[in-house]
Amino acid sequence: MTDRTKISALAKNVKFDEPMSAHTTFKIGGPADVFVDAENADEIKSVMRYCGENSVPLLITGNGSNMLVGDRGIRGVVVSVGKKMSKIEVDGERITAEAGALMSSVAAAALKAELSGFETLSGIPGTVGGGIYMNAGAYGGEIKDVLETVTYIDRDGSVKTAKAEELDLSYRHSMFEEGGYVILSCVLKLKPGNADEIKAAMRDYSKRRSDKQPISMPSAGSTFKRPEGYFAGKLIQDSGLMGKSVGGAQVSEKHAGFVVNTGGATAADVLELIRLVQDTVEEKFGVRLEPEVRLIGEQ
Repeated sequence: MTDRTKISALAKNVKFDEPMSAHTTFKIGGPADVFVDAENADEIKSVMRYCGENSVPLLITGNGSNMLVGDRGIRGVVVSVGKKMSKIEVDGERITAEAGALMSSVAAAALKAELSGFETLSGIPGTVGGGIYMNAGAYGGEIKDVLETVTYIDRDGSVKTAKAEELDLSYRHSMFEEGGYVILSCVLKLKPGNADEIKAAMRDYSKRRSDKQPISMPSAGSTFKRPEGYFAGKLIQDSGLMGKSVGGAQVSEKHAGFVVNTGGATAADVLELIRLVQDTVEEKFGVRLEPEVRLIGEQ
């Protein structure tokens, strides 16, 4: 059980029974017992220590763009590394970004500094911390391609900095998925470029995304991981599931790889639709799709 008085003394921005639907791009999710909007590493370390000493569950989030929170919410403490930890600095060919900085903001800083290498990542709707956590990628590029170092809080509460090659970065995976770590910031190594060419590339990727993806509707991004040798969206579309709905959840009519919230969708709706998609695709093609979206909290 969380002591509300004690947890309130550890951070400036603490809310209780906070609806997670207000903190996820899916706009779905029940209440978190405690929600902390972290301002700095010291606050995070204090909350981590409190949770560890009192056996209180702890979840770290960013922009909430790759998660589905259960309808009954999240027990314990949620720490958001977001806007209050989103500083971006440019020094030569390197960009230092705090974990709460949006990928789009980093892209804007790179463009302003005429640095190339971040174009394919510019439209990913999440934070840098979230991008590192799952080694986010798009259009053939991944964050590991430009990542130099990451500073994070280790499981023992100490702040460490590691090189990208030490982080077990692979397709939609990093060592941080193993739990117990909190990403604080990173250094990205880019290369000099032409501002007009960088801007044109970003616009091109943005147009491709808006033309093909349901970015105007609440979702958690791509719902399923890409199965080896296939494309999830193509398998789902070829299974006749485009537009298929369960409650307020729908397989997007624009891109079958996305489950969207058409309004009032519950986590239960989304989960039932995900299972339906998995079962149908497996029956038709012998491929079991694996969700890319993280399932969090109590269903």
